[in-house]
Amino acid sequence: MTRQIFTAHEAATTVGAKLARREPVRVLAIGSSSTEGIGASSPEHSYPAQLEDELREDWKSGVTVVNAGKGGETGAQTLERLEAALKAQSFDLVIWQVGTNDAIKGVSEEDFRAILERGIASVRASGASLMLLDQQYFPTIRNLGRYERFVGMVGTLARERKVAVFSRYALMLDWNSQSPEELRSMLSGDGFHMSDKGYDCLADQVAEAIQSLVSPARHSGQVTSNQVAKAR
Repeated sequence: MTRQIFTAHEAATTVGAKLARREPVRVLAIGSSSTEGIGASSPEHSYPAQLEDELREDWKSGVTVVNAGKGGETGAQTLERLEAALKAQSFDLVIWQVGTNDAIKGVSEEDFRAILERGIASVRASGASLMLLDQQYFPTIRNLGRYERFVGMVGTLARERKVAVFSRYALMLDWNSQSPEELRSMLSGDGFHMSDKGYDCLADQVAEAIQSLVSPARHSGQVTSNQVAKAR
């Protein structure tokens, strides 16, 4: 089955301009445990750390990916830190991993949408480009209907506000459709957080997505699960 993994609704013009001038690029990766790197064998195996390595190799230029992940947070808690970080420092691109804990912990759908709206507005006001990173898939989701409504909300709002969105949910469903064993290899021992292999694959595909934001003329702006499988 072909699933859409990434959609770029607009180009990351600031990043592209900085790269053209060979100026360093600053990326803020913010979210909860998947950004912090819970489940990885070391901080160096978190997806932001591996993403920094990927982008430095791709761009042959200075790039810093700040890991602002904090395990267990809901979107509202992350939003407070996001807005504080944007006031304290300048970033060219923000990757906001959001929604898993909101769906699990009983945050209302109305409140979650309001959180997304406010975060998108805050990033835009800062002048940075934004990529939303939606919820993960894991085999023991208890209320699948509710959970998928939260996943859908991220995609819908990204489309309405013309924000780039990378769907971890679609990516991990693709791993599972290949085989349950493939998905398990991407997860740590708790069956929820990613393993080193999972974070490595996520970093690879997020790097590819960022490339399509920076150079839309050379990319379709959309990446499907078939393309992801070929890339691996």
